[in-house]
Amino acid sequence: MGNQGGAGPRRTVATWGVAVLMGSAFGACGGSSSEAPPANAATASTADDDEATTPARRPFAPMVNGQPVIRGISYGPYREGQRPGGPDPSEAEILEDLRILAERWQMLRIYGSPPPAETIVRLVREHELPLKVMVGAWIEPESRDGNPIPAHVAQNATQVREAIRIANAYPDVVTAVNIGNESQVFWSGHRTASEVLIGYLRETRAAIQQPVTTADDYNFWNKPESAAVAAEVDFLLLHAYAMWNRQQLDDAVEWTARVVGDIAAAHPDLRIVIGETGWATVLDPDASGDEATQIVGTAGEEEQRVFYEGFTAWAAQAEVPYFYFEAFDEPWKGGEDPRGVEKHWGLYTVDREPKLAIREPTTP
Repeated sequence: MGNQGGAGPRRTVATWGVAVLMGSAFGACGGSSSEAPPANAATASTADDDEATTPARRPFAPMVNGQPVIRGISYGPYREGQRPGGPDPSEAEILEDLRILAERWQMLRIYGSPPPAETIVRLVREHELPLKVMVGAWIEPESRDGNPIPAHVAQNATQVREAIRIANAYPDVVTAVNIGNESQVFWSGHRTASEVLIGYLRETRAAIQQPVTTADDYNFWNKPESAAVAAEVDFLLLHAYAMWNRQQLDDAVEWTARVVGDIAAAHPDLRIVIGETGWATVLDPDASGDEATQIVGTAGEEEQRVFYEGFTAWAAQAEVPYFYFEAFDEPWKGGEDPRGVEKHWGLYTVDREPKLAIREPTTP
């Protein structure tokens, strides 16, 4: 997931178990050039160095107006006809989005650092919006079958360099930096060598003051091989989609709570932050591939409302920070069929119209 970024009768989610997730398990609150050198050239070679030690972890403890916050949303700014690599949204369109999102959420997650990332962060500052931003660097594999991929090396270098620059230029807005999105889990389409990722994590952490992490699916964080990466981050950014894991709606929040508890137990020294979770509103009835095999729950606006209300209530009670996936539908994602599930995770349509989950005056 992520980016490079009719109502019917009301239903409610059954009561779920929260006690397992309370307490100390979550830790303390608190455009590229082909000539560009590898950004992690000096650090990647030390990723396996037994003598290397990770500095004391920095707390993920965003504050807005002097108060700690946990409510976040994943934000892809692309509208109809727009996509990463261009055409990009205008500054006026981004500002419209930010004003919409600031009414409900306190944190934004963005996925890559070339344009329009800096525009987003700059507008938050210039317009004094009550938002903190987690900046991202999108990481691609730097080799395949033992052969280097120079374009990916250069792109990764640019992404990381820009994330560092933005974090240092806007320390009042940027609350954390995320390096890599689903780059380690076994099913990733852009799976990257762990030593490459660790090199970039170390480079970023040495260059900024904010906490640094990487985002991945629970099916990576629950594996023994995640330990090496977990040792390099300040907090653990977790993706957990009940819908993608053959869960029906009635069990979705309980499944999410159980997954978070399992990951917290596996990494007891790390604060857990949910980087992505959600429920789609449209699913191609002729879906094939992963959509056909992994999704058994019904997609729809009413179903999204039920999950959203149940999930946000649980997260507030358990005090788990989150970036809900996602703000707006993104037609550029997925295949040609406009009903494809990847295009329809937004709480707003691509035209910025609120869906049922947030159409009524509820608190996320």
